[in-house]
Amino acid sequence: MTTNQTCSKTIMDTTDPNIIFNNFGESDYYTNFLERIVPEWNFGRGRMDELLKYAEKIKSECKNKEYDCIIGLSGGLDSSYCVYITAEVLKLRPLIYHVDAGWNTEQAISNIEKLITGLNLDLYTDVINWNEMKDLQRSFFKAQIPDQDMPQDIAFFSSLYKFANKNGIKYVFTGANYSTECCREPEEWGAYPGIDIVLVNDIHKSFGNIKLKSFPIIDILTYKIYYQKMLGMKIFHPLNYIEYNKKEVEDLLYKKFGWKSFKHKHHESRFTRFIEDYWLPRKFGFDKRKAHFSSLILTGQMTRDEALNRISTPELTEQELMNEKKYIADKLDFSEHEFENLFKGENKTFRNYNSKRKLIGLGIQAMRVFGMEKRLFR
Repeated sequence: MTTNQTCSKTIMDTTDPNIIFNNFGESDYYTNFLERIVPEWNFGRGRMDELLKYAEKIKSECKNKEYDCIIGLSGGLDSSYCVYITAEVLKLRPLIYHVDAGWNTEQAISNIEKLITGLNLDLYTDVINWNEMKDLQRSFFKAQIPDQDMPQDIAFFSSLYKFANKNGIKYVFTGANYSTECCREPEEWGAYPGIDIVLVNDIHKSFGNIKLKSFPIIDILTYKIYYQKMLGMKIFHPLNYIEYNKKEVEDLLYKKFGWKSFKHKHHESRFTRFIEDYWLPRKFGFDKRKAHFSSLILTGQMTRDEALNRISTPELTEQELMNEKKYIADKLDFSEHEFENLFKGENKTFRNYNSKRKLIGLGIQAMRVFGMEKRLFR
């Protein structure tokens, strides 16, 4: 009988089957943070000069272009703060890029509008073909894997990279950061490491009903090797160069723009909110809040006791969850009976389908060896 164990420093536990503990009960998430992330990052302290110098380099390179960089904006905290830092602190000229995959909350839309107006920025919105989006998401539900957010993520990143490449925008700024995301969600919980066109095509071929004629898909090898190494696209993380406290930034954005915070990470998307608050924990036994809160514990923004208390109850009430379940099913054209059968169906993983996971894994190992990736990848 397997005994459940929780890290003595974070709240990561054996629902990640590959977690490793030392003799003190500390997980490798904790030790990796101390040994690989902190020495270079230093909580963003003392790196502002480095950040400003990089911004000046970009200004010089892009002085004859309309925009210095492009930023994908969801309306959530990390991407919103990235926009603020880029425009207000670094004084760069970003083009703000939003991908509408059909699941925006009204609050997310409002936050985007407030930032764009308050900072006087240009916004480009790509609206994904809903019939194709729906068909791919229905396919993933039928595939019975935890990675239900993969279609949305594919649309977000692929659309952005394609647009940047097509329009000659070299610098892509992102809100990804160590302060709120140093503890990466394990792959077993539905955090597949990258866009794998082989996996997507196999799932859609097995369960889809229409061709994906316009749906944007850029394979991980395309954007990692062709776009970045051959064409020179640069992915930059400005939030790693400043001290970033989640609560303080929420207050700052509210005071300056009327931006409103969400109850929890990723709640700007109704689909992601449902998957992470209902589908994953109740169907698969995975609660991504453990990684989200562990990141805040490691960066001193939440105590372990606070995290354990918060994790003991769902973010949404039972009635809210049932309402969201009906909304998701209706929008994806599943009957209540069909959706419940999918929920109760046999759980599977990406390993049940064709993929290039082994090749992606070799790439991740190389990135960690050469210091290009500090976080743990499962």
